Amino acid sequence: MTVQYHIVSEHEVGQRVDNFLIRFFKQVPKSVIYRILRKGEVRVDKKRVKPEKKLELGEVIRIPPVKLEQEQQSDKPAVASQSLLDVLEKAVLREDEQLIFINKPSGLPVHGGSGHKLGLIEAFRQLRPNLPFVELAHRIDRDTSGIVILAKSRLALTELHELFRDGKIDKRYLALVAGRWKHGRQHITLELGKEEGTRQKVQVVEEGEGKESETIFSPVKNLRGASLIEAQILTGRMHQIRVQLQHLEHPILGDDRYGDFALNRQFKEKGLKRLFLHAASVNLVLHLTGRRYVVEAPLPEDLRAVVANLR
Repeated sequence: MTVQYHIVSEHEVGQRVDNFLIRFFKQVPKSVIYRILRKGEVRVDKKRVKPEKKLELGEVIRIPPVKLEQEQQSDKPAVASQSLLDVLEKAVLREDEQLIFINKPSGLPVHGGSGHKLGLIEAFRQLRPNLPFVELAHRIDRDTSGIVILAKSRLALTELHELFRDGKIDKRYLALVAGRWKHGRQHITLELGKEEGTRQKVQVVEEGEGKESETIFSPVKNLRGASLIEAQILTGRMHQIRVQLQHLEHPILGDDRYGDFALNRQFKEKGLKRLFLHAASVNLVLHLTGRRYVVEAPLPEDLRAVVANLR
């Protein structure tokens, strides 16, 4: 491996140099990225830079060779199967010059890692190899199905992040929860924090000890032993809807992390094989295009069948 030089393109303008390197190297641990930055091995226009340095058009980045401790594993990126590419092609709900809305299937992570070499974004780049830029604007859980937004430019990505941060994207989910929902329309605010000793599990914590999570829950349909509800998220915390509903004693059915395991077994016999949580709609205005995007993803067939069985 030798030193490489990369000229910053219009799609990379405004990106932090650490984030650029994380994407450039893909499988290299972040600790290695920050080490080569700290040691001055990465230069921008021949100058040492800090991780937060934002890239400008035409700058030249010196990228040193980085050897994984185990070139040990294959350097070849995971290749998406043709069947997955066909699914993703059919899953595009709306697309223009700046945005792509995809109806993600349950079981597919939005990006590779944590035991999954391939995610939605890596597979989509293989589907559209000629796109100069495509990035996830946000995340949803691997087992959650429904709408994921991809940005086709750095400007679109930055604006989407601002819209999410400022609560200007109306994003709604459908969930099937245990028991009869008697709360009507309920606006919930709870503080969430990581469970001690875990990285992937969240719990409700005392005020001042976590991050505020806010959701509006509304009933859609009462069924036998369960309720179909809509969740409008006003913040984007990890596992927000799942933890809040567990706290309200209406856990999402099929949830193998925060759910009622005995109930999950009962509903598995009624056809529910996975988490019943679906990102059903988004509504936003993107200043960059001057357009309003109202996009809906109907419940997948497997979840519709469960609802029909419980009527």
